[in-house]
Amino acid sequence: MKLRVYYTNEQSTHKTDIALRNLVRRAVLATLEYEGFDRDCEVSVTFTDNGGIRELNREYREKDAATDVLSFPMYDFFAGDTPPEGFPCELGDIVLSLERAESQAEEFGHSFKREVAFLTVHSTLHLLGYDHELSEEDDADMRRRQKEVMEILKITRD
Repeated sequence: MKLRVYYTNEQSTHKTDIALRNLVRRAVLATLEYEGFDRDCEVSVTFTDNGGIRELNREYREKDAATDVLSFPMYDFFAGDTPPEGFPCELGDIVLSLERAESQAEEFGHSFKREVAFLTVHSTLHLLGYDHELSEEDDADMRRRQKEVMEILKITRD
């Protein structure tokens, strides 16, 4: 499988250097491999701040509040909606508030790196069709998957 990740930086408080971009790419790739997704694919990642993600959350989810990450899947895989064969699969968009990731890392007592990886795994699962807001069972299933992918990434609470 080939993975192409496109990055956009719409914030100015955090470095979006090669290390951060590689971390995000590793988290997407680990999630796809864990899920057995073997098609060539593309993912768009936008780094933003609380103001930027709040605006998107209000526009697309009608929630006037900042959040940590938003996912915009291109397909509903569980409903059988899939891209045509022979072309890279455009999985969708991940929008990540680095400002929120930093505050949550402090709140939860782990590194910024771990929080960004976790949010990326979470969002990639959404791109694949998982939704923790549907039921308690779906929430538990998604939490389990996130934990197992984070163990594969070997990113501890550091």
